[in-house]
Amino acid sequence: MTSIFERALGDDFGRLSPMLQKRFGIGLDAGYGCVGTGTMSSIRRGPWWVVPFLYIGKLRNILIPDVGQNVPFTIENFAYHDPFGRETVTFVREYQVGRKPSRFDATMILSNGRILDYLGTHQHLAVDLDLRVEDDGSLRLASNAQRFYEGRLIAFRFPMIFSGRAQLHERFDEEARVYRIRMEVHNRLFGFLFGYEGEFTCDFPPATDAPERLKPVRHERRV
Repeated sequence: MTSIFERALGDDFGRLSPMLQKRFGIGLDAGYGCVGTGTMSSIRRGPWWVVPFLYIGKLRNILIPDVGQNVPFTIENFAYHDPFGRETVTFVREYQVGRKPSRFDATMILSNGRILDYLGTHQHLAVDLDLRVEDDGSLRLASNAQRFYEGRLIAFRFPMIFSGRAQLHERFDEEARVYRIRMEVHNRLFGFLFGYEGEFTCDFPPATDAPERLKPVRHERRV
């Protein structure tokens, strides 16, 4: 079985650069995970009034209020079956700005032919993702509609006026032999909220499951 990203991209997956194909080829049948280690040359945030929202998001590893330059970070991608039998891939990033690291948790599944991104330790936010392969073999990812889930009774489409749209660009630098990543989150009224850019290298350890420390505390059935 092909990875969820290959199924979402279809024939365009073959247009990715070979090292991006390997990185996004992670799946239950692939037999390996991906552990990236590198440096964020810049982690930025918007005006002072966005800080309280970032700290609220930090409580469930959805947002990061930290800023800094040359910040060490890791990203860990492993595939596993969630409790509902869905193939799921972790995208867990950890940043070391001060003494205590900050962590951003995301887990992705394939839903109706598209990638669905659950954010946070309890998968409170479900975000539709649009993927596009560029002519140079890089990958662009854009967030779209968002839904908020809490418990069995609370479920609603999250108003984008209170949230942001993420734009992420990832490529492999053949000359430097590193992955380069850039991400920005903008709100249509308030502008720039948060962003980072950096570079990393990857190891691809054998794996048929994700470590428990990377899995959410609670899995959400609703998409």
